[in-house]
Amino acid sequence: MGKRLRRLWGLANRRRLAVHLVALYKLLRHPQTPRASKIVALLVLAYALSPIDLIPDFIPILGQLDDLIILPLGITLAVKMTPPALWQAQLKEAEAHAGHLPRLLWPVIGVVLLILLLWAALLGGFVWLLAGAFADT
Repeated sequence: MGKRLRRLWGLANRRRLAVHLVALYKLLRHPQTPRASKIVALLVLAYALSPIDLIPDFIPILGQLDDLIILPLGITLAVKMTPPALWQAQLKEAEAHAGHLPRLLWPVIGVVLLILLLWAALLGGFVWLLAGAFADT
């Protein structure tokens, strides 16, 4: 019974995440949404839809933790920056359309490029440190 309960809990959490992502999309497109909320919503949606994670999933524990931490924190930040009545209206509308999140191609490409640049900078810094260490010997 424990295995079934965990599976149902996982399905419920994914469904709730999908509803929040649709609500963020609707918030992004709503004309009364504050600019800061739109920026946060765009970043969260782009990260959620991006095929590249900030920390790759093959890295044990950390690869899964980034999705468990970054997405909820981003959603929470967007909600806190949005007027409560506007968020509730978008959330109710999203619950009716939870399975229909449109593709956001350009923001996803932007986030993918940003993550690739971050990894390239980290790799370049590591190579630079190694080169400096071997040059001293």
